[in-house]
Amino acid sequence: MYRLTSKLIIYRKIPRDSILFRLSDIFRRFYEGGCGKDELTGEILDEINRLLDLATTYGFDRNLWHNYLAFLLATTETPFTLVSEKVGANEGTVNHFAENDFSIFLSLFRYDFSGIEKELGIDCFSVISNYRAVGKKERIFNKSVSDKVQELSRAIENTDSVSGMYRIVTDFYKQYGVGKFGLNKAFRIDADGPELLVPITATSDVVLDDLIGYEPQKEKLIRNTEAFVSGHEANNVLLYGDAGTGKSTSVKAILNMYYDRGLRMIEVYRHEFRFLSEIISEIKNRNYRFVIFMDDLSFEEFETEYKYLKAVIEGGIETKPDNIVIYATSNRRHLIRETWKDKRDGDDELHRTDTVSEKLSLAARFGVQIGYFRPSPKEFNRIVTELAARYPDIRMSEEQLLAEANKWEIAHGGISGRCAQQFIQYLAGEAGLDAEL
Repeated sequence: MYRLTSKLIIYRKIPRDSILFRLSDIFRRFYEGGCGKDELTGEILDEINRLLDLATTYGFDRNLWHNYLAFLLATTETPFTLVSEKVGANEGTVNHFAENDFSIFLSLFRYDFSGIEKELGIDCFSVISNYRAVGKKERIFNKSVSDKVQELSRAIENTDSVSGMYRIVTDFYKQYGVGKFGLNKAFRIDADGPELLVPITATSDVVLDDLIGYEPQKEKLIRNTEAFVSGHEANNVLLYGDAGTGKSTSVKAILNMYYDRGLRMIEVYRHEFRFLSEIISEIKNRNYRFVIFMDDLSFEEFETEYKYLKAVIEGGIETKPDNIVIYATSNRRHLIRETWKDKRDGDDELHRTDTVSEKLSLAARFGVQIGYFRPSPKEFNRIVTELAARYPDIRMSEEQLLAEANKWEIAHGGISGRCAQQFIQYLAGEAGLDAEL
């Protein structure tokens, strides 16, 4: 194995502390002699343990060794893989080096572990080549990564040629991309980690149909996002209005709707605005469309971070790349708290006007503004009945259901879609408990 991995060129950036290179070093020392069998066995089992942890994290199954090699191919960012992400297979001298590496990976896919297993009296490689994962809910692992990596693994298993593997891998890069942006939907900031942006592995599977009502609002959001992912001009979007009306849900649903077309989302909180320039620098040349999502965005009168946000959105020397838009939700249409002092007449009329204009200019940088407001009692009742119909275990007459819903909303903050959802979840939970008794 060491003789193979030492000849990698394009994929030489795979970390030296990876399972692949660690096993290669162990195998080298095994064949050179001089190391005790117990010591080598322990080191091998350490790497198998790491591989099992990776398999659990990503939900890998069947041949874990093949899944792992495919995972390396899918996540290693190099100039070759990044170019392939944009154009797929391409002509050039670099293909000579790519074919060298793909030949090595084919040999690694077919590597015979039986000799070392026999010498050390172990069977771990045989076991992981036909692994049956414990059944688990999708939320425990990143299903998006799992499905793609296993798809790549099985495609490589079915090819015998370097040219076939070249086509499989470059097609994969063109279709899905490479690295964390290729395999994941959403990201958050990790200011203390080795990478600024880290994947959010457990994302909601909500869709727009889950939000009952608000059809004009959803259509407006879809139109802007459709233009964005299609490469046309699109606006930043502000979703404003009453709490619990589905603003955040709409944005999360849009991500699920357009993920397969290259949409990705980065969640940024107000205290993280200082990282916006770094984020934009990292994603501006990638072959994806990014929504920078700012949930529950608002500022108090004395806070000044909004000025920095204004500059990043539109006012800086470097223009915002065309593969980035900002979607924000807020309970305030103008984002910044206005006071009676802002509106009061007086001798400082000029300065007062300047202050108000400065505050309003932040919201003005969102070209699409969509209002979400509390439903009327009639609309609230419709939301309740439609949500209840999705749960067969809830067996109540409509009259009784609405009567209980009205009691619930009085005790839980008033009429809203969120209140209706919480009420139905409560009923579904109670019905589930009753069914178990």
